[in-house]
Amino acid sequence: MRAVTWQGKRSVSVETVPDPRIEEPTDAIIRVTTTGLCGSDLHLYEVLAPFLDPGDVLGHEPMGVVEEVGPGVPGLRPGDRVVVPFTISCGSCWMCERGLQSQCETTQNTDQGKGASLFGYTKLYGQVPGGQAEYLRVPQAHYGPITVPDGPPDDRFVYLSDVLPTAWQAVEYADVPDGGTLVVLGLGPIGDMAARVAAHRGHRVIGVDLVPERLSRVRSRGLETIDLSAVDDVGDAVRELTAGRGADSVIDAVGMEAHGSPVAKSAHQVVGLLPGPLARQVMETLGVDRTSALLTAIDAVRRGGTVSLSGVYGGMADPLPMMQMFDKQITVRMGQANVRRWVEDILPLLTDDDPLGVQDFATHRLPLEQAPQAYEMFQKKQDGAVKVLFQP
Repeated sequence: MRAVTWQGKRSVSVETVPDPRIEEPTDAIIRVTTTGLCGSDLHLYEVLAPFLDPGDVLGHEPMGVVEEVGPGVPGLRPGDRVVVPFTISCGSCWMCERGLQSQCETTQNTDQGKGASLFGYTKLYGQVPGGQAEYLRVPQAHYGPITVPDGPPDDRFVYLSDVLPTAWQAVEYADVPDGGTLVVLGLGPIGDMAARVAAHRGHRVIGVDLVPERLSRVRSRGLETIDLSAVDDVGDAVRELTAGRGADSVIDAVGMEAHGSPVAKSAHQVVGLLPGPLARQVMETLGVDRTSALLTAIDAVRRGGTVSLSGVYGGMADPLPMMQMFDKQITVRMGQANVRRWVEDILPLLTDDDPLGVQDFATHRLPLEQAPQAYEMFQKKQDGAVKVLFQP
């Protein structure tokens, strides 16, 4: 089969790799019909190279048709149309029973000190081949795949794999009070969708970004925006819009690759020059992130407010302004999305009325073979790229 493979920092290629096969009774094989390019994939493209090997298959936002199931998968049949969550979880362990599927104890990577395995996402999370491919082996298929009806286009459901539950959890964790104001930092796929979810719930939403096309998308839905390139200080701009108090809640949908952190950016570049084992050791013990978005969130949120982190961070030595956080009495919530926890809440919104605008959410639909160009375009924020979908 053809698949998108990691070959080195800022280098991916589409290669012919072995077809997946059933390895465990609870496996299924999916023929992928649509698969997304995620902002988290850019962390692999740019920052997390020490935890990848050349040839690793990328991608964690697939949907498709079941081709084969193992004997331990009674709920699926060949021909079923399914969306595959990016987190691999069993559904029956202590963590899954409590709605913490991203911490699943069956697929937890205890040797790395990390949570549940993820598709297409480094040695830290199981090094499971990903879904930017023609076919995908799905472990724990008795629980993970979400069966969806035939008929509507893939765009209606594919975001259940990651974008929708991640955005939904970000808004849940933000705990916006009734009549409150939510600031969303970063209007890429997750930030854009989080803004849509929050607006659907009746919250006042202020989106922050510096890419004109992203700001325009959010404004077109009637939401307020702050152009990062047009203000001296985001926190001050937010306070001007909120009676001097700050936002009730802030979502950081940017994460480790925020603009405005030159020291951390230089550190990432230096680590990228080290041999793999040494680079991994440095990242795991001394790694720092570009934390400008997180620092902005802490500044822009009001006293007693909540900061919700959906942007991925990977540093082990990130400095935080603990005095400010303690003094402002801030609540901080974060973590990988517990996809299955939110599916039943989201599915009723994926109707013909399309209140979240999923049908036109993608900015680019491309053949899988164009993945290298798509990664570069998305990383450089060119051509208005917000969400790219591949058709294998």
